[in-house]
Amino acid sequence: MNLTETLLESRLVAIVRGISREAAVTAGQGMTEGGIRLMEVTLNTAGAHDIIADWRERHEGQAYVGAGTVLNVQMAREAVAAGAQFLVSPNVDLSVIEYAVEQGVEIWPGAMTPTEIVAAYEAGAKVVKLFPMASLGIPYLREIKAPLNHIPLLATGGANLDNIAEYYAAGAAAVGLGSALLPKEALASGNHEQIAACTRAFVDAARIKEIVTSHS
Repeated sequence: MNLTETLLESRLVAIVRGISREAAVTAGQGMTEGGIRLMEVTLNTAGAHDIIADWRERHEGQAYVGAGTVLNVQMAREAVAAGAQFLVSPNVDLSVIEYAVEQGVEIWPGAMTPTEIVAAYEAGAKVVKLFPMASLGIPYLREIKAPLNHIPLLATGGANLDNIAEYYAAGAAAVGLGSALLPKEALASGNHEQIAACTRAFVDAARIKEIVTSHS
């Protein structure tokens, strides 16, 4: 199971934070129906381990489930024990990367500077999360890819349907999406069809990038 390959093919990771276990049922159903293949719940979400376990049971064969905001090795261990199939962090912690590599679990650590990105990659991360993209901006991504074009970057923060094509054009190998996938009213009303429709639009946008690349 090579989830980095799945990430680079699908070009999207869904990130869920601060959601209830009940709402996570709606979110998971909608996102998988919409075509999302990688779903992450952040560990600073109450009941995150329960959500991971629920999603694994409900969506086996549809999507892979990961843990985000993994800040130390203990958190990584607990997430894997709960069923997390990949780990994501907002920072570069070499001990977390080492643990994930030893366990054969995909790890996509967050980094901002060239030094952090290279350190994470050389420590064994096959993809590095560029964070916080909403603050760094697309010109930063484009500039940093010039010398680091050998390192796949998961650009996380600030993406929406209006600008996601610019993320890909600037060099993002994949994009992390949060609230853009989950309209609040849809979660509140349990409307998984609305979430599926929203998700499908992003999945289609990622496929457009694939078509452009294959013909370029």
